[in-house]
Amino acid sequence: MQLLPFPILETERLLLRQVTAEDAADIFLMRSDPEVMRYIPRPVAQTVQDAADLIQLTNDFLEKNEKINWGMELKETRQIIGMIGFVNLKPEHARAEVGYSLRRSCHRKGFMREALLRVMKFGFEQMKLHTIEAIIDAENDASGKLLLSAGFRQEAHFIEDFLFKGAYRNSIHFGILAREAIGKGICDAAAVSPETN
Repeated sequence: MQLLPFPILETERLLLRQVTAEDAADIFLMRSDPEVMRYIPRPVAQTVQDAADLIQLTNDFLEKNEKINWGMELKETRQIIGMIGFVNLKPEHARAEVGYSLRRSCHRKGFMREALLRVMKFGFEQMKLHTIEAIIDAENDASGKLLLSAGFRQEAHFIEDFLFKGAYRNSIHFGILAREAIGKGICDAAAVSPETN
């Protein structure tokens, strides 16, 4: 799976693009919000520099062809309102895990579903993935509903399988196969690799 040159994706309201140092203030607004970060097992950003460091780390992973994250730019304002990407790639299995976060003021407006469906289409058609998976905190009902609405199936519910902030948490694993995505109209059968379908 070759991730560069960086693929710019577009939806009706969003431009999905690579994040740069100029986006640090927008990323900080999201990553410094404890409510946004409640179910994301990462530190809450304390400074704009923390956000800049995250952007650098994101792009370092990209350069090493290990992960890809898109900044979700709202066309109307040209602000980055969220991030979405394939945060765990398993090319030997044509499998990738999708992860995402969104500014609180943009919740429940359909932005993440819009971005998720576009990234799924890219994953199946251009990256030739067989499976896209998502792993969420079991208490994150909104994320679970989002994944189900985008065609994912719940595959497993793990009890106390990860430690976060001194407490063991439960997780729910979701997945969708290329052939399921074709059946739901998410991607085009002609563009999906026969080996992954």
